[in-house]
Amino acid sequence: MKVLLQRMIGIGALMLVCSSMTARAQTGTTRIVTAANGFLATLDEKQRQSVVYAFDDEKQRATWSNLPVTFVPRGGISLKDMTAAQRSAAMAVLAAALSAKGFEKVQQIMEGDEVLKATDNGQPPRGNGNAPPPGDRNGPPPGAPQGNRPPGGGPPGGAMFGKDLYYISILGKPSEKEPWMLQFGGHHLALNITIAGERGILTPTLTGAQPALFTSGGKTVRPLGGESDKALALLNALDEGEKKQAILSFRLADLVLGPGQDGKTIQPEGLKASAMNDKQRAMLLDVIAEWAGIIHESEAAARMAQLKADIAETWFAWSGPTTAAAGKNIAAYYRIQGPHLVIEYAPQTLGGDPSLHVHTMYRDPTNDYGRGIVGK
Repeated sequence: MKVLLQRMIGIGALMLVCSSMTARAQTGTTRIVTAANGFLATLDEKQRQSVVYAFDDEKQRATWSNLPVTFVPRGGISLKDMTAAQRSAAMAVLAAALSAKGFEKVQQIMEGDEVLKATDNGQPPRGNGNAPPPGDRNGPPPGAPQGNRPPGGGPPGGAMFGKDLYYISILGKPSEKEPWMLQFGGHHLALNITIAGERGILTPTLTGAQPALFTSGGKTVRPLGGESDKALALLNALDEGEKKQAILSFRLADLVLGPGQDGKTIQPEGLKASAMNDKQRAMLLDVIAEWAGIIHESEAAARMAQLKADIAETWFAWSGPTTAAAGKNIAAYYRIQGPHLVIEYAPQTLGGDPSLHVHTMYRDPTNDYGRGIVGK
């Protein structure tokens, strides 16, 4: 009996070890690849042809925007054109690629667009009404495409807003070894996720919201609330001399390195983190984590380790109002910039209250689209 009991315990322990190994095997890249292949299996041949692109398709890679799809058509297939099973499979790919918090943020951005659909007055977006003045040293380069503005004329027709007007596309073949890319986006959202072995690169990615504060199920929702509150807390943690360095003497009212600005660079400005104390640098890293933490946890940890190592060479700059009402978003632009990082937070005047319409940008100038790893 004793021998039998020992054998049973041994078998149980072995099962636990195997279960643990299986769980580990299903994390990270394996989980994402499995979900992506599961989604592709739900599509018919015509749909797959619409969704799958060559990994080196530069045109599709750069086909993203903050604007509605009626102004800037996206590649791939929209949630609106999927069956319920296909939509579920598509969202499962996102859930696998993102952290729980990142996935929630994406869902809130999409839900906000549904709110906008219900409250829209029918007027097409006109971009930002307060673009940087001509000659602003950190405005888009002369002659560069204005990625945050709709092209001349009105939209070609159809609905502009709604949580079903988000598109998914895949560049390359989902693989645990070879590089490939997942794109998901629509109005105020552009996720560009390059998977290269165990690495996951989230840049360039645009997150935005309009309205950036709304009520759902009796609860107040602020998709970009952390980005606003943590940055303001950091500004308030600076002494007067530090604030004078951080706050720019001119106004910035839109993304400088937004859509259409791939490969562009800007000079760091503001307060360098090497001049901050340990608490302030920790607060700066906490702001950065709002973007770096969108991707799944294992890659987010690696990314944050890289950015923490860079922190002494990272800059924090602020432009605009330095206060905000409790529970409301800031109406100021800010930028965080380091050797492997550019973050921008840019409230928009369209709609009247800039705190309710926000664009943000997240880049790695050395590794957007995973170029620093895959070389393409």
